[in-house]
Amino acid sequence: MNQPVDPSVRRFLKTLATGAAALAAGCATRQVEVPEEGFEYRTVEPPQRTATPGKLELIEFFWYACPFCNALEPIMREWLRRQPPDVAFRRVHVARPPLQQLHYTLEVLGKADELSERIYAAIHVQQLDLDTRDRMADFVARNGVDRARFVETFGSPAVREKMQEATATVNAYKVDGVPTFAVNGKWITAPSMLGGSYTATLRVLDYLLARERRGAA
Repeated sequence: MNQPVDPSVRRFLKTLATGAAALAAGCATRQVEVPEEGFEYRTVEPPQRTATPGKLELIEFFWYACPFCNALEPIMREWLRRQPPDVAFRRVHVARPPLQQLHYTLEVLGKADELSERIYAAIHVQQLDLDTRDRMADFVARNGVDRARFVETFGSPAVREKMQEATATVNAYKVDGVPTFAVNGKWITAPSMLGGSYTATLRVLDYLLARERRGAA
């Protein structure tokens, strides 16, 4: 049988519950409205020169074999489709050969963006080993790339230069994991800073891009 609750106790419990709800709402509001520097994003020191003057540069540091990059890929593509033309997006593959070399070979050939989803699927769904030049060449040939041209380009100076530039960029931004994002040479954020949440990561990117727009206005 339920026991009656003393009115004074009832008032105390109600006050406690109201205060807890207000605190939770305040925390939620802070998270939604203003991401916190040092926790949800950090400053790049020193700031880096961007490759696209006059645009807001967004870099994704990634690795094809990373399961988190693979999970983020379709979400990121959908988010990018909604971005205004002032956002210049580019991907930087971290120094994990031979997949870094695969990416920059395809970039030289103008096929990197077109084939990125298929590469993720090959590695993470089909469990293909793209660990040698010939296996990569066979794969890209099945996906519309001239095999001989791929093999010729794979060891070219242009690809080696792109790989060196990518590694230098990773080091300049002090990237220690993927996926990681850099905004306009000034800010870094990553799902690992946001409890693994991709939604929260995109929210922080929206905030940082808007902050940069306000600064440029």
